[in-house]
Amino acid sequence: MDLIARVQGHFLESISAKEQAMELLSPLVAAAAERMVACLMNEGKVLACGNGGSAADAQHFAAEMVGRFEKERPGLAAISLATDTSALTAIGNDYDFDMVFSKQVRALGHAGDLLLALSTSGNSANVIEAIYAAHERGMQVIALTGKDGGKIADLLSPEDIHLNVPVSRTARIQEVHILLIHALCDALDYMLLGGE
Repeated sequence: MDLIARVQGHFLESISAKEQAMELLSPLVAAAAERMVACLMNEGKVLACGNGGSAADAQHFAAEMVGRFEKERPGLAAISLATDTSALTAIGNDYDFDMVFSKQVRALGHAGDLLLALSTSGNSANVIEAIYAAHERGMQVIALTGKDGGKIADLLSPEDIHLNVPVSRTARIQEVHILLIHALCDALDYMLLGGE
């Protein structure tokens, strides 16, 4: 296979993953956006967490919320739990890396807030612990996973929303996750600001 065909293969695989996710997840993304608007309108906030590329996605989401997505609007309350290096390293060092998000959820989260939990495998131990902590605090969870949803699929309550990307390759899952985040941000803007 030549290099151009290999590159094109990535595009085709990404398109296929997005088409599968579109059919399966569009109603759930709409429900997640409605849940986020209800949370924000009731003075709640969204706490987001993930590892690696998912940490970057959590940070990206929080930036789009606090700053703006595509339209000017007041900032919306969102915090990435993956960005405070002092908290992350202190918790990881003094307790355990599995607790780096759950300790923050217990400190910052309140009933009525939401946890946006990202894990491409659905098996990230520290994201799982964050979900437990969110449930303890009376928070609902919106989980973005891939593959078969992993352990996270079994942890979610009926009130939570599971956006599981039905493909196995991590890169494709991450590409769909960022699309889901952008779709959520657009839906939030549409509901809060109106428009076409």
